[in-house]
Amino acid sequence: MTTPPTLAELTGDYILDPAHTRIGFVARHAMVTKVRGAFHEFEGSARLDGADPARSTAQLVIKAESIDTGVEQRDQHLRTNDFLDAPDFPDITFNTTSVEPRSDTEYRVTGDLTIKGTTRPISIDFEYTGTAVDPFGNRRVGLEGSVSISRKEYGVTWNAALEGGGVLVGDKVVLEFDISAIKQD
Repeated sequence: MTTPPTLAELTGDYILDPAHTRIGFVARHAMVTKVRGAFHEFEGSARLDGADPARSTAQLVIKAESIDTGVEQRDQHLRTNDFLDAPDFPDITFNTTSVEPRSDTEYRVTGDLTIKGTTRPISIDFEYTGTAVDPFGNRRVGLEGSVSISRKEYGVTWNAALEGGGVLVGDKVVLEFDISAIKQD
């Protein structure tokens, strides 16, 4: 058995492994249930500073066209100007502005999220879930986090009134991040 690396030993540059990373979302539908989905095309990188986590940075680019809820008709609608307007705004981006250690395994990552041309600051609470060397000799780190945003704050305002009251699509969207990042040499 080997000793797990210290945070200082994790210092370095990382890229997201898209085959083992999930960037998902959850939104309320018809006031009674939730729709879950994910984005399948994205690129991300990070510079981790284990000695001083506050100096860490990260960047993420998500292809809006890659949205997938498992229902093609709904996905096509989500790609239109009613929602993400993927033809005019193909990228959803996030760039860190600060990282705040909250405990030995928890970090608050603050940055600028841009959706449909609107940029707003958000803070995502992440849990460091560990590190491992995979069978190919790659050092991996794992992080999990989520944040709730208002879609209206990003200009995503389409909705439809329901006969019994309420609306078809809730304003709150929870973004979910299950990250596996590979250290670069």
